Amino acid sequence: MRPARVADTTAAVRLVTDSERRARLALRQRLAPGAKAPDALTAADAVVCLHATDPATIALSAWARVDGFRTEDLDDALYQRRSLVKHLSMRRTLFVFPRATLPAAQAAASERVAATERKRLIGDVERAGLHADGAAWLERACDAVRAELAGGRTAMMAELRRDLPLLEGGIAYGEGRSWGATVPVGPRVLTVLSAGGEIVRATNAGGWSVSRPRWAAMQQWLGEPIERLSLADGTAALVRRWLHAFGPGTERDVKWWLGSTLRAVRTALSDLEAVAVELEGGGRGWLLPDDLDPIEPPAPWAALLPPLDPTTMGWQERAFYLGDYRPQLFDTAGNGGATAWWDGRIVGGWRQRDDGSVELQYLEDPGAAGRAALAAEAERLSDWFGGVRVLGRFPSPLSRQLANAG
Repeated sequence: MRPARVADTTAAVRLVTDSERRARLALRQRLAPGAKAPDALTAADAVVCLHATDPATIALSAWARVDGFRTEDLDDALYQRRSLVKHLSMRRTLFVFPRATLPAAQAAASERVAATERKRLIGDVERAGLHADGAAWLERACDAVRAELAGGRTAMMAELRRDLPLLEGGIAYGEGRSWGATVPVGPRVLTVLSAGGEIVRATNAGGWSVSRPRWAAMQQWLGEPIERLSLADGTAALVRRWLHAFGPGTERDVKWWLGSTLRAVRTALSDLEAVAVELEGGGRGWLLPDDLDPIEPPAPWAALLPPLDPTTMGWQERAFYLGDYRPQLFDTAGNGGATAWWDGRIVGGWRQRDDGSVELQYLEDPGAAGRAALAAEAERLSDWFGGVRVLGRFPSPLSRQLANAG
């Protein structure tokens, strides 16, 4: 193993103000008018990847960045051209990656997730008494899934469990408690295989706001194996993409987003020859060495972003765009809800009414221009929904409070 390298600790080259950071996110992340992406693939690449834990987030994050966005275009990228791929990666979270980013994500994050999930599953089935040798059982179960999906077959979880007895069984959690449940082990086998880059969520049996995946072998789905990178090379490649889209960011920001260690982050920053900059309010951020010039701000802009949007979730230290609104917009698990943005800052949230139209929820007054621009975005999104009401998985505390009051 090569010795760890650390990022340069010399003096910061210049100050990057909060307003410049907001200008960067507006332009780099395709949110400002004139900077919109031509398609979903470009939109995803602009933010490294799209969050996919809530299936509706994928489409709504693309809608916010692509003028004239249609879910049919997203389906084409996911299921026909396969230029976008759903994959379990950083922080054990499901994302939609541009295909070209998969090797870096696999090496930098997914391999670690696969190893952790494998160890946890083996221990859980042994403690539950399902299998005396959990490692041997898991290998047999994985082999059975690999064989079942060989030759290009796709199958839903229910079909695999029906055809493969090794996937049967469940583990009871919280016995005697109101939240207790029995969790089946079959889906956890698929989690290990998917994080390991062996299988993939292929086509979807539900609509754009529903997740009912059919599983496929990754190599058959893509037509080729994922390129295998070293941990160091994959981490540096992924951190490079993050710095371009989200920089400047602190070491804590990168560590949290990557779900890795401070050692790995510092090694990647050093490998990339990242340059230290001073952040407004104190602290040190990092930029790529060819990305040090100041950014001219775009005209004031409005955006309505869905729960778990990559911009909302892109940093751990969020004061420069979130202010003091974390309690209203993030749940206790750290999931960000639907947000309303004016000129690079979150000024409130939004929710759908029962008829599918969009209701704005202000936490501060953005002024006449801001109110008008956000009202136009709300009308545009209402028209796009076309009366369809989407029940998101991660409503913000603000949204739940106003819904209950109504």
